[in-house]
Amino acid sequence: MTDVAGSTPITLAHDIQGSGPLVVLIHGITERKESWDPIDLGDEFEVLRVDVRGHGDSPLQSPYDPRTLAADVHATVEAVRPGAVPLVIGHSMGGIIATAYGVLFPTVGVINIDQALALGDMQKKVKSLEPLLKSPLFPVLVSSMFRSMRGVLPREENKRLSRLRTPRREVVLGAWAPMLQQTPEELVETVKQLTAFPSDVPYLFIVGIDPGEDYYAWLAESIPSSTYEVWQQGHYPHLVEPERFVAKVKEFAATSSPS
Repeated sequence: MTDVAGSTPITLAHDIQGSGPLVVLIHGITERKESWDPIDLGDEFEVLRVDVRGHGDSPLQSPYDPRTLAADVHATVEAVRPGAVPLVIGHSMGGIIATAYGVLFPTVGVINIDQALALGDMQKKVKSLEPLLKSPLFPVLVSSMFRSMRGVLPREENKRLSRLRTPRREVVLGAWAPMLQQTPEELVETVKQLTAFPSDVPYLFIVGIDPGEDYYAWLAESIPSSTYEVWQQGHYPHLVEPERFVAKVKEFAATSSPS
């Protein structure tokens, strides 16, 4: 099988536990499925956690664009629960993958944790860092990036995540290729494709680092089914308040499920 982007999807390294409606958890860049360890949804859901291509125990295999990565997640869903229509949750880069999943494949809803989709501002930052990204200072740059986004994440939890991260230059550069290689105008078109979200599928954006009111207006126009909540706790709001996050997922799932 070949996906819409032209590459062959792979079945990702994963684990699955619990029983109930299927929930898929997608981690952020350089991380792995164990980043979700504090999030316990197994009492009401069957939870599939994946290592994104190029992360954890999944293969290092380009390309790393959102459509390809979403197709990998879907291939993994089909491998473990054929025909399932999941609730898809992604953090950071995983939020982009989850969004692409909702555009390309059936889902009951998507939750995006702290990943803004209007990538123009991020493109400017990434372009300014390109020399460092391609230099021996790459690991230092990645560590600095995560320190700057920690917010109020507890010290021990921050240490746990640091141990889970594996910065791979080819993966980061591949995931950020649209911002590094496209013009601002081309990136706008890429984002339009990424946000061509079904109008009848609910979309929740949980904000850890507030992008501002202009962004929320853009999001409402780009994904009319979207809602947002500002938690303002840094890049990991779900790990700052895991119990609150679990309760929010249950609430969102209850209102998203077909009657």
